[in-house]
Amino acid sequence: MKNSFLKISLYATFVFLITNCASKKNTVTDAKKDIPLKDTVVYVQKNSAEKKTFFKDSDQETAWVDSIYNKMTVQEKIGQLFMVSAYSNKDSVHVNQISKLIEDYKIGNVIFFQGGPVRQAKLTNLYQSKAKVPLMIGIDAEWGLAMRLDSTYRYPWNMTLGAIQDLSLIEKVGRNMAAENKRIGVHFNFAPVLDINTNPKNPIIGNRSFGEDKVNVSEKAIALMKGIQGNGVFCTGKHFPGHGDTSTDSHHALPIVNFTKERMDLVELYPYKKLFDEGLASVMVAHLNIPSLESQPHCPSSASYNVVTNLLQKELGFNGLIFTDGLAMKGAANFKGPGDLEIAVLLAGNDILLCPENVPVAFQKLEVAYNEKVITEERLAHSVKKILHFKYKAGLNKYKPIDLNNLYEDLNPTQNDALHYKLYENAITVLKNEKEILPIKDLSEKIAYIKLGEDTNSTFVSTLKKYTNITEVKDSNLDSLNKELRKFDKVIISYHKVNKAWEKQEFTLTEMLWLKEIAKHNDVILDIFAKPYSLLSIKDFDDIEGLVVSYQNSDISQVVSAELLFGAIAAKGKLPVSINDFFHVNDGLTTKKLNRLAFTAPENAGMNPAILSKIDSVAQKAIDGKMAPGMQVLVARKGNVIFQKSYGTQTYDNGKKVTDSDLYDVASISKMISTLPNVMQLYDKNKVTLDTPLKDMLPFFAKTNKENITFKDLLNHYAGLQAWIPFYKATLDSNNQPSEKYYRKIAGPDFTTKVAENLYIRNDYHDTIMKIIADSPISPKKEYKYSDFTFIILKEYLERKTHKKLEDLSKENFYSTLGMNNTLYNPLDRFDKSSIAPTEIDNYFRHQTIQGYVHDMAAAMEGGVAGHAGIFSNSMDVAKMMQLFLQKGNYGGVQYFSPQTFDAFNTCYYKNEGVLRGLGFDKRVHKGGPTCNCVSEASFGHTGFTGNMAWADPETEIVYVFLSNRTYPEVVNDENKLAKGKIREEIQQIIQDAIVK
Repeated sequence: MKNSFLKISLYATFVFLITNCASKKNTVTDAKKDIPLKDTVVYVQKNSAEKKTFFKDSDQETAWVDSIYNKMTVQEKIGQLFMVSAYSNKDSVHVNQISKLIEDYKIGNVIFFQGGPVRQAKLTNLYQSKAKVPLMIGIDAEWGLAMRLDSTYRYPWNMTLGAIQDLSLIEKVGRNMAAENKRIGVHFNFAPVLDINTNPKNPIIGNRSFGEDKVNVSEKAIALMKGIQGNGVFCTGKHFPGHGDTSTDSHHALPIVNFTKERMDLVELYPYKKLFDEGLASVMVAHLNIPSLESQPHCPSSASYNVVTNLLQKELGFNGLIFTDGLAMKGAANFKGPGDLEIAVLLAGNDILLCPENVPVAFQKLEVAYNEKVITEERLAHSVKKILHFKYKAGLNKYKPIDLNNLYEDLNPTQNDALHYKLYENAITVLKNEKEILPIKDLSEKIAYIKLGEDTNSTFVSTLKKYTNITEVKDSNLDSLNKELRKFDKVIISYHKVNKAWEKQEFTLTEMLWLKEIAKHNDVILDIFAKPYSLLSIKDFDDIEGLVVSYQNSDISQVVSAELLFGAIAAKGKLPVSINDFFHVNDGLTTKKLNRLAFTAPENAGMNPAILSKIDSVAQKAIDGKMAPGMQVLVARKGNVIFQKSYGTQTYDNGKKVTDSDLYDVASISKMISTLPNVMQLYDKNKVTLDTPLKDMLPFFAKTNKENITFKDLLNHYAGLQAWIPFYKATLDSNNQPSEKYYRKIAGPDFTTKVAENLYIRNDYHDTIMKIIADSPISPKKEYKYSDFTFIILKEYLERKTHKKLEDLSKENFYSTLGMNNTLYNPLDRFDKSSIAPTEIDNYFRHQTIQGYVHDMAAAMEGGVAGHAGIFSNSMDVAKMMQLFLQKGNYGGVQYFSPQTFDAFNTCYYKNEGVLRGLGFDKRVHKGGPTCNCVSEASFGHTGFTGNMAWADPETEIVYVFLSNRTYPEVVNDENKLAKGKIREEIQQIIQDAIVK
């Protein structure tokens, strides 16, 4: 009796459905009406013979489909129509429910939502084991699996990709997505989104759209589709016929789209026409009320025969698989109850019933409808066979379970970051650049930084600080803040919002007020790490000199955006949406690229990250072997820093971990990054030549045994000078303590030269040192002998020639404009001791822990500033100078000295005599030298006594910096474990091995 009543009710329902698609449920009306059509770009579809296909049919496929279909019961056929919602973050009750649906109702397809990759893979294997015909698996992975799954890779949103002009990059995103989908057993990626987001207030599409321009949306979607489908995963274009101009979320109500059919055809349907011709595999039909396409009130497009069959299949010629949008969404569920809704959408022309609210009820009603011939065998076969065809194309005719081994690693390959960098390098958009404020050229300017928004900004700030000094300014009072900002030349303001697609990203009233007032009184660069629509609330951009849209708040976007501000990369992105009347689609300024170091993944510089990762174990070996308590290692290639890490601690007995910003005493590297470039500038200005004798450079040496030493021989260490003299020993008393004759514990009129904490040497002792050097013997035989005297002499020459102190020369000529703000003599004048690695517990001269004071004794006696030692720096700053050398005197768009000068200094003048040195550069690349014997003869660099190395190779374009304090806690008979262990060389060999041939 009950079953008979159900049959009668169903029949009445079907008659009503066919004659009247109306519903008692309310429809939410979007306020936006149709607008006059100004768009003249029309696309005429190709004929069927010209259309592309990624998944061709075959006789074997047809035979398999027919064989499976012919063996199916009606119940098994009906089961194939369903794609049910599954979660891998729910309990066993849910797992049992899904298993029961597969076993009892022969469900043919599953769509996964929230969970984790390994859990989902296990469940996929479980559910597949229960299916008679293998299941087709789908997932919403618009920006990768991370849209649904934890522990997976998150690609940028479509809106971000919409700013990119290089379509090959978007195709690569698709390829990566396909590989990840296949690895986890997914056959359908419900992407790309084809909605044209012409309504900025759209609550459900927004960032999921490629933008508001139909051509841009189509181009990007085709590129993504090619990447995905070209690698064996089906795409699903959505949300047909267009959800981009609604202000209602169809999850909660049925939006109405009040556009004419002509407008829909010209705009919303444009991407579908293009993608159909390019071979789109499937479509998802939205729940929309479109009166111009379906005359019956309140009928969702997913249940409209006019939309799904007449428009989609007949007019547009689409013959791929057709999914409904989720049937539990209120936009559909309010129209019909379970079962009745599934019948309605199937009769409308859909193939797969997505996320039904109640499968048992729907299944029963569909079965009755079939038995009553409301759903014919022909109609059922049409969809079920189509589904089976797709299962064959997906390889489910030869189903294999998912291999769980290395699943996480396979889903998160390192090359994803490499692509991610390129995506943001091509997406970030400059909308304003008044006064050419971008890129920031003058690094000697004072720059303030202010943060707006509640999300993290640490990577952005730390990257900014790698380019120059940045002062973070905070104040709860706007007037006080503006007063503080008067001290600065520029103000960078960044706006950071949570990186969630549906999160509101709007400036607060307070933030808008502060932005307005700060911009009124300062030169401002505003950088927004949020969707471009966040700019809608800003009513006036006149006082903002620089405006940058970075689209999303992620570590990589923050790194790349900071690079752009300082010119390490040029701006390439174009705005994919309009911002009121201020900025329009495709707006985007280009900026100059300055040849400053940038940051990227190793793959983008032709390096293998897996090989580079071996540096970690070598560094740990050095620490475990007490060769050094800690260290910094940096590798750059082709102008990009690709590896920068810090290891260990500053000392063996404390927990102060080494950071990238910590300072190290670089010892003899001071020669190469301080004295030498200043000398090169004088040479470049013809103030000195290779043959200039020392007596002409410094008359002080006239009538000494050194008067005829040439500039070339001096810098080649081919002048016969002594290696060094322990000047300090002559200043100690009988107890090996600093003698009162030469030292004071408190600074006085004649004792202002600071040697260490509470220790000052006589100001005139510098003259004594120079006199000792002048009177020292030289080798009677002209031969190579490395000597610190060379650079002690050159410091004297520089200061007398320029009438400036060496520390001032280096700062003015190089450091301030290179952004080497962490490179200096006597770092305690500017830095806290805790950020400086100690070099030794001195028990023979200064009798204290040497931290923040130069380790070299002679340099200490010169007040910490010497030509041969005294510089403190970190790996990033040293790399800048090495990159300047590599670029033959040019960095940041500034030519510090000519390429010819660099070439002159990087030449081995006495190679035939066995001297493998340039002018100030070490070039010993073979056995016996400090390198791995694996770099080119064009390479150059220097090492430092405290455990350092900086080397550059023009042939491979590699810069390698290694800094440590291997001398801590003491130098025991010069037991240089670091050198004997060949740690620096081993790391250099790893770097060479990492080059992708």
